[in-house]
Amino acid sequence: MSCSLRFSVTKYSSCRFFAFLLLLLALPLPAQRSDSALSDKEVEQLRESAYYPNDRILLFIKLLDARDKSIHDLFAHPRKPGREEDTHDLLEQFTSIADELNDNLDDYRFHHRDIRKSLPRLLNAAERWTSDIKSPAENNSYGVSRKLALEAIRDIREEATRLIGDQNAWFAAHPPPKDAVKDAAEAPR
Repeated sequence: MSCSLRFSVTKYSSCRFFAFLLLLLALPLPAQRSDSALSDKEVEQLRESAYYPNDRILLFIKLLDARDKSIHDLFAHPRKPGREEDTHDLLEQFTSIADELNDNLDDYRFHHRDIRKSLPRLLNAAERWTSDIKSPAENNSYGVSRKLALEAIRDIREEATRLIGDQNAWFAAHPPPKDAVKDAAEAPR
């Protein structure tokens, strides 16, 4: 009887071990967690604007303006505990969104998407973001994040400036058909 009891306990222990092992494997690793800079609603808005490059750029401007305003608000009001950490997190979000915008600009350049209407607004916004992000006092807790955000803005500004010239030259040499321009303006959104 003791032999069969020992076998049952051993079998039960090994089953518990394998169940524990499966549970451990099912849990996401820290690198797999979704720490997205965008909310689900913002992701959905970006998906909806995917077929309208000018609208998508304007949406990116809106998203970056929201992060910029949140950073400004942290320093406009009396200091609250955790302000530096919040600033760091918002700057990280800002950089992530700015990098995504820059990737979109690269794609629009490659595919010759007409984004001439939104580029001047993007350049104006980039100037505003640069001055706003530089305005909080230096702090070690968000200094690197601020530097990365400023580099991302610089990349956007350089790409937008280059795109203005490229777009003007491309569409002067390859004007879109008049029907395509009319259809694009009347397309349902």
